[in-house]
Amino acid sequence: MPAKKIITKSIILQAAVKIVRQSGITALNMRTLAQECKCSTQPIYLSFSGIEQLENEVAKEVVGIFNGYIEREVASGKYPEYKAVGIGYIRFAKEEKELFKYLLMNDGMRRSGMEKNSFEESVFIIMKNYGLYRDEASRLHLQMWIFVHGIASMFATDYIDLDWETVSLMVSDAYRGFMQNFKGENK
Repeated sequence: MPAKKIITKSIILQAAVKIVRQSGITALNMRTLAQECKCSTQPIYLSFSGIEQLENEVAKEVVGIFNGYIEREVASGKYPEYKAVGIGYIRFAKEEKELFKYLLMNDGMRRSGMEKNSFEESVFIIMKNYGLYRDEASRLHLQMWIFVHGIASMFATDYIDLDWETVSLMVSDAYRGFMQNFKGENK
């Protein structure tokens, strides 16, 4: 009978996310992961073919954490759905700085395979809730994403620290301004 696997793939993956959360993606390697799991590198290599496969799985886990922020913000009902997505994005950056940097300021989103899905979901929300055609909704989302990502990046890098009321007002102001452009174009 084979020996029971004590250090599971799930344990290794959670330890890897913990390292990235605390110290960033550059701190993740097989040796630091083995130290975090209190084991040799053997169980890690038995679960993952190498660092690339491990980082791809970490990216998927971080996407799950990111999506949790978005889902909680939308479910709270405090903001309209599209605004809640932006606020969740910013909250993730403020509260999970290193995970945000990895996922949205490096190649984590690409590694996870979720990059296009995220953009398309937001475009669909705009089309559904605000009656814009796909090309207009895509342009509006791109403009809002750049604006929201700027605020989020400043939070993630400790460049600014704003209260949530100010953030909410800024996001609303930007949205209204961009929408005003569409209304002016359609006259």
